[in-house]
Amino acid sequence: MQNIKLNYPVESAGETINNLTMRRSKVKDRLVVAKMKSASDEEKEIRLFANLCEIEPKIIEELDESDYANLQKAYMDFFGKEGISERP
Repeated sequence: MQNIKLNYPVESAGETINNLTMRRSKVKDRLVVAKMKSASDEEKEIRLFANLCEIEPKIIEELDESDYANLQKAYMDFFGKEGISERP
């Protein structure tokens, strides 16, 4: 799990969201977004991040760009040294 502190909190349903918690991705998370045939890559990424943070996509859409960049970094950090390996 990664905790991402928002520099620019967002409001949702009368609640201020100051941070998001992202879990590690599973293959089933990829399958959900792969089925979104007519969606753009950006929309697919937003849906993936919403699933991993267990929030509505509209909350991700309201994030400041710098907070969204931190979300992208947190996602990529899951792949670190253990994830993506080089092929011989």
